[in-house]
Amino acid sequence: MPPTSSRRTVLGAGLAGALAATGVTGTAAAAGSPADAEASAAQTAPPRRANQRSMIDVPFAAHDRVRIGLIGLGNRGAGMLTGWAAVPGAVVTAVCDIRADRAKSAADRLVSLGKPRPTEYGGSAGAYQDLVRSGDVDLVYIATPWEFHYEQGKAALLAGKHVGVELPIATELDELWDLVDTSERTRRHLWLMENCSYGRNELAMLKMAHEGLFGEITNGHGGYLHDLRELLFSDTYYTDTWRRQWHTRSTASFYAMHGLAPIAAAMDINRGDRFTTLRATSTAPRGLADYRERHIPRDHPAWNETYVNGDLVTCLIETDKGRVIRAEHDVSSPRPYSRINSLAGSRGIFEDYVPVGSTGGRVYLEPDHGGHSWRDFAPYRQEHDHWLWKKIGDDAANNGGHGGMDYVLQWRIVQQMRAGLVPDIDVYDSAAWCSPVPLSVESLRKDGKPVEVPDFTRGAWRELRLGLDSRETSMPPVV
Repeated sequence: MPPTSSRRTVLGAGLAGALAATGVTGTAAAAGSPADAEASAAQTAPPRRANQRSMIDVPFAAHDRVRIGLIGLGNRGAGMLTGWAAVPGAVVTAVCDIRADRAKSAADRLVSLGKPRPTEYGGSAGAYQDLVRSGDVDLVYIATPWEFHYEQGKAALLAGKHVGVELPIATELDELWDLVDTSERTRRHLWLMENCSYGRNELAMLKMAHEGLFGEITNGHGGYLHDLRELLFSDTYYTDTWRRQWHTRSTASFYAMHGLAPIAAAMDINRGDRFTTLRATSTAPRGLADYRERHIPRDHPAWNETYVNGDLVTCLIETDKGRVIRAEHDVSSPRPYSRINSLAGSRGIFEDYVPVGSTGGRVYLEPDHGGHSWRDFAPYRQEHDHWLWKKIGDDAANNGGHGGMDYVLQWRIVQQMRAGLVPDIDVYDSAAWCSPVPLSVESLRKDGKPVEVPDFTRGAWRELRLGLDSRETSMPPVV
């Protein structure tokens, strides 16, 4: 069977809705009738309130400049400060941390960079509420421990702010729904600050998928495999050891989104397909206890803890179009870093994090390749490089962490807000990508049985639309 028309061609013709409705792309026929979709959505989605409407394809109001308030100035929040300050047309106007000295240090750092001194908030658990109510903030960026994301994200929406939240946006299913509903009621965007979705390999993989090089996409693997044992037991890296504490509370896939989200984007999740069911497995919790035994003094507080989260938690996610995604999370085993990034279809396969060539990726595509031999990804990435990396790749290398993708994410958010564009990642994507956190708990509680993934779009997932495969646009000039 030949591959379907490329997604880019379909969207470029401006006929996405009509073609999907008539089944020209193959999407509608495979997924069932609109009535079926609405019926399915009705089974899983709570009804909208009278004053509530979808945020799909809703553009930002254009901003001459974007005033940013940061909540949480630990390693991640403070690490993003320079990038926010460097993006043209962005200004950090407020900083907040429960530890007031961190807010002062961040403000001092901005001044040392020649930037205006932001307003400082801090010294109490509720200090963030003053920041979100500030009239001098357009965008709230949240980089606090996971347990605060939902409460702070919702407060920012209710205060009329757009919100970018580090992973995950929430850890409970009702919280994910509440953020979707609050975004729809307040008409403000909330999205996952998923920097890996802007990785150079991931975006090139996305373009190749949408241009049909892999044929019909059938499966993908992604995740977060990062040996964090030394950092988890550090007394200074994670404030109050918050991340290690999660391993004492629950057995769950806490943080698979770095690998899951790019695979979901390549499969058009919420844009022609959707997650339908999830089943989870977990290995025994051995890694942290073993590390503690060998490296942590007996008088350390960690010896009062019992670790319950499995070392490797795997989620097998099925989609409406019959695709399968394996999403993994493991931060407590000895191993090299990997987000897996594997995508396969009827015409070929891509795999990342392999010791091949300059990109770390390899491909095998028909009819170009044969002989059961992988090929270097480098020439394909060069040909299919995303416009964001062509436009600001050098700036990204100079201004952002994680290989530059942090800055690409920050630049793109500010550009979308200044130019009045539709966000690449919306609240529906964010809720779907984070849903494996609570759903893995539920599936494991049921001995790995499949559980239903809610349709956060309430049936709108069927319509093709742009996302991370955006068309090239410019940053408005700074007056």
